[in-house]
Amino acid sequence: MGKAKAERRLKDNEAQAVARTIRVSPQKLNLVAALIRGKKVDRALAELEFSRKRIAGTVRKTLESAIANAENNHDLDVDSLIVAEAFVGKSIVMKRFHARGRGRASRVEKPFAHLTIVVREVEAKGEAA
Repeated sequence: MGKAKAERRLKDNEAQAVARTIRVSPQKLNLVAALIRGKKVDRALAELEFSRKRIAGTVRKTLESAIANAENNHDLDVDSLIVAEAFVGKSIVMKRFHARGRGRASRVEKPFAHLTIVVREVEAKGEAA
């Protein structure tokens, strides 16, 4: 009995990795995700390696996880992978307070974000001939 197995959301030539509850604002994370969208994975890893953004290390780990998923779980060729999608979602927002003058308080919001990276295998252009 039990539930039927869910259909696979991705195509057969795709693999993904998800990083949840990353302590950075979605806007800042999206700036780094935009750097790697549509690029070959080796080029994307190189760009993240030398990026000066703090969150680039976490994005790099997530991309490496997506590459490992493609290689080990879906038998895809690592050399022909591109970053098909890299999108960011909102997560929780921690609310804190900051003591101000005259006994007042201000609200401090500490946002979190989710990151999903989908890699896709593309055919090499020179093999058809």
